[in-house]
Amino acid sequence: MYRRSAAAAVLLAAALTLTACSSGGDDADAQAKPKPPASSAAPDPADTPAPSAPAPDAKPTGPVLPDAKLTPKTGSFTAEEKKYLSGRVPEKMDPAAVLQTGQEACQRVARTAKRDKDAATGAVITGEIQGAKDAITHLCPDQKPILAAAEKGFPEGPRTSPAAGNYRALTQATNCTWEAKGKDGSVLASGPETPPKAGDKVTATIPANTAEFNSSGCYAWIPA
Repeated sequence: MYRRSAAAAVLLAAALTLTACSSGGDDADAQAKPKPPASSAAPDPADTPAPSAPAPDAKPTGPVLPDAKLTPKTGSFTAEEKKYLSGRVPEKMDPAAVLQTGQEACQRVARTAKRDKDAATGAVITGEIQGAKDAITHLCPDQKPILAAAEKGFPEGPRTSPAAGNYRALTQATNCTWEAKGKDGSVLASGPETPPKAGDKVTATIPANTAEFNSSGCYAWIPA
């Protein structure tokens, strides 16, 4: 009787160990995909659709379907959909699958803009929403104001010979810093002058003789 009870105890312990390992694996997966902080303008990674075709902005390197063969298995494409697909569909791929990736980009832009237009603009500038420029141009022209704003901006990081003027960072993060340098490497301006608080807008003034503008933690910039 004792031997049976001991064996049963060993089996139960093993089962509990396996359960714990399985649970830990789920937690590891969750930690492997961190979401942006609430103060960040970056879109939530959960909004990123699983790729079912090449990224909307990726042009095939091999042979593509000629425009005359850009037809779906059922129905038909609009003139603007055909313009979007032109030169974008690999020979052996269904054009509808490529079109879907562009439509998904439009959906992400619209969904993000509904919550926060600055966030949508920043996502287009930084490429967080891949292929947004072509998708908006041909598939969702109602989002052209977002594209127009994005085309005037630039992402964080080093930028040589920037246009002089006043700019606003598209983030509410408190770790945004920037610096403008001249041709000789001297610091012409930097900021912010005081550490921003949560919710504060960070602005920068780029002098006319700036050779390089560098920023970190600011996500993206647009004219103020």
